Amino acid sequence: MNEIALFERYTQKPHVFYFTICFFLLTSPVLGQTEYPFETARPHYVGARALAMGNAFTAVADDATAGFWNPAGLIQWQGIKLFGVTKFHDRHFYRFDPKGIGFSWRGYSLYWGNKIAIDVKSGVPDYNYYSFARQLGAYFAAGVSLKFKRQHPSDYYQFFGYHTSYDIGLLFKPRPELKFGCLLQNLEGDSVQWVTLGTAYRYKSYQFSADIAFSTEDFEREFYFGVEWTPTSLFSLRVGSSNGDLTGGVGLQIIDVYLSYARIYESRFRSDFISAEIHF
Repeated sequence: MNEIALFERYTQKPHVFYFTICFFLLTSPVLGQTEYPFETARPHYVGARALAMGNAFTAVADDATAGFWNPAGLIQWQGIKLFGVTKFHDRHFYRFDPKGIGFSWRGYSLYWGNKIAIDVKSGVPDYNYYSFARQLGAYFAAGVSLKFKRQHPSDYYQFFGYHTSYDIGLLFKPRPELKFGCLLQNLEGDSVQWVTLGTAYRYKSYQFSADIAFSTEDFEREFYFGVEWTPTSLFSLRVGSSNGDLTGGVGLQIIDVYLSYARIYESRFRSDFISAEIHF
């Protein structure tokens, strides 16, 4: 059986394709420990909505932050979405101001995002994300993000950067109310350093989500849980647990503008975030 026929066979059975990719990337060779948590870990601070839901967002990934959380989720909407988020309380410990814009149409999606942290021990982790996603059948989607680290300080705009890594995202939706997601994160070499599996379930006005993150470098597993309650289309209330840290927040819709607030009770301090998302 040639490669084309094999690919067609697997894409006709999205659940087989999904778990096959996860298995091979999870069992790929590992590298030595990386030292920059803002770069190697899942993007815990991207989007106030995701943060308020305990960073359990791999299977949700249905807003403008999807290029960071799970690029396969970009296919879940049509048109243009853009967002910006900032940490506005206690920026003494670190400043974090990601932003992004995505375009989705008829099962194809393109995305650009920037994730930058300032005043952290690793210097200035600054990445540009370029993402592409594709709907594969009625139940399955896949996406990839190329991440280009930028040099600081620099006297010119860096469209790409001096270091390239990648994320691979998978999304499986067997039922309208149930989703499964997978995010595979690379920072160094050709291997994957983190594998995150997630699920999301919607029941009436509630959405429940859970993620578990595995390190291929012998770090401890991480657990994330979240709940979102949307009693009306204009307001949402969210709570969660981000690997043991309590989170919470609210969301407000004003026409096509979505505002979100989140607080995370980290071990040594409290952090507050606000984000805005616009749909076209």
